[in-house]
Parts: sequence; C-alpha cells; structure tokens
Amino acid sequence: MKTDTVFKRAFNDALDLVSRLSEGEPLPSENTLSVQLGVSRTTVRKVIAALKGGGLVTGDGRHRNVSPPGDAMRRYPLSETVPTAAQVEERFMEWMLRDSARPGTAINELELARKFGVATTGIREFLNRFQRFGLIEKRPNAGWVFKGFTNSFSLELFEIREMFELRSARALAAMPDSSPHWTQLEALRREHVQLLNEIDERYHDFSDLDSRFHRLISSAAPNRFIDSFYDIITLIFHYHYQWNKHDERQRNEAAIREHLTYIDALVSRNASMVELACRAHLASARETLLRSTSLQ
Repeated sequence: MKTDTVFKRAFNDALDLVSRLSEGEPLPSENTLSVQLGVSRTTVRKVIAALKGGGLVTGDGRHRNVSPPGDAMRRYPLSETVPTAAQVEERFMEWMLRDSARPGTAINELELARKFGVATTGIREFLNRFQRFGLIEKRPNAGWVFKGFTNSFSLELFEIREMFELRSARALAAMPDSSPHWTQLEALRREHVQLLNEIDERYHDFSDLDSRFHRLISSAAPNRFIDSFYDIITLIFHYHYQWNKHDERQRNEAAIREHLTYIDALVSRNASMVELACRAHLASARETLLRSTSLQ
C-alpha cells in the first residue's frame, strides 16, 4: 500500500504551526497554508480535516479557529513522513560515511536492502542514479563497486555547486518575512548552536545537519534539473570530504561556525554579506574536499 508521506509530513508541520497560535485565533487560509506547508490545496484540505477530526480546529471556511484538544494529537513517525527514495539516500550516505568506504568498496544490493529495511528495487534505483556520473560501476555477476573520485572531477563539480548555491542564497535572502524558509532557518540555527555546545561528543552528527542546511538554501530557488543534480553534490560535499578523519572534530566545529555566520548573513538580507559568507564557507569546503581526495 502506498504511504502518503506528503500528507503526513504536512500534518506534522501543521501541528507545529497551530501550536504557535493562541486558542480562538483564526487558522490561516488554505492558500496561506499551502505556501507555508509547501503542499497543494488538496493536501491542505486533508490536513485541515484531520485537525478538525482531532478537535484542534473548529469551524468552516474562513471561520476556522484553533481550539486546543483534550489530548495531544499523535504525530506521524519520521519514517512515515520521508519518501522511500529519500530514506535510502540518507541511509546509504550514512553507511558510506560510518564504514569509511574507499574506492573499490563492493556494494551488495541485497545486503543493503536488509540493512536499510527496504526493497532491493529501491537500492537499485538509487545506485542507477549515480552510475551515469561514473562514481559507481555495475559489474556483471559481481554487483556494484564504488570507484571513488579524482581531483579534476571534484573541482568541476565544485564549480557547478558554487554557481547553484550563490543563486539560491540570493533568492533566500530576498524572500518575504512570511516565507516558511525563515522559520526553518531559525530552527536549523538552534540545532547548530546545540551541536556546537556538544561538539566533543556529537561531531559525527554534523553531516546530517550540513546536508539539511544546504538543501534548505537550494530549495529557495527550485529547479528540477538542479534538484536532480543535487543528489551527486550531496554525496561528494556532505559525505565524501569527511572520509578524511584527520582533525574531523575541529573541521566540523569550524564549519558549524561558518554556517552560523552564513545564517546571520541570510537573516540580514544584505546581498553583499550573503555572498561573502557563502563564498567563504564554500572555499573551506573546497579545500577540505581536495585534501580528502588527495588521500585516496
């Protein structure tokens, strides 16, 4: 049975949104909720119906109001709000990072499917997306093999990443106050501060935070071709450069501080500050990447 991950994610986000409203305060319009939740009006109506069914919203049409229920409404688990393809990508990246994979590492579809708790078709579809870049090779009767990266490949990709991210960062800084990106950015800022305070024990957790931060920036200027290409950018820049374990804790701490400067620049809406912070952070990432690929 197909799981409605879009609805479940929107429902969880709507719970967060409603929790910030006072009792009796009007619920935003369907159009506003569609923008804030990033879903269609059809999905918004399903979300509102669910909120009404749980007693969190009363009324109809333009006269819907927030009404706190007797019991807290159950949120959908994270695993049900993330599409299977995204789950496979996240778990595969984590596997490559934690297991310190190197060029020549064998990739077994069945083994990964069991490890990730998904069908082998999901693993195969994921691997096929990267095969065209020459990073993963399918060998007859021998499964998949990770081939690794070269400095020239990394530099070419970095040039594309810089163009993409600068474009997206400028778009994010120009967004209106009503954009949900600002709420998400503030939440990410809090996560950065918390991780910085716990860096000695949790420096490995930076990879996930790094990926989510840069994906939020890229979402400010959506483009189907860039979104597709971002998969390979994620693989290299948010995971591969960390395979160089030397000074990993110190490098991650420095990157967190760069992110915080980047976030402050975005919030300032100052285009010059945004470009300066973006270029400075990407320059550090470039140097880290090149040091990593040179050690293969």
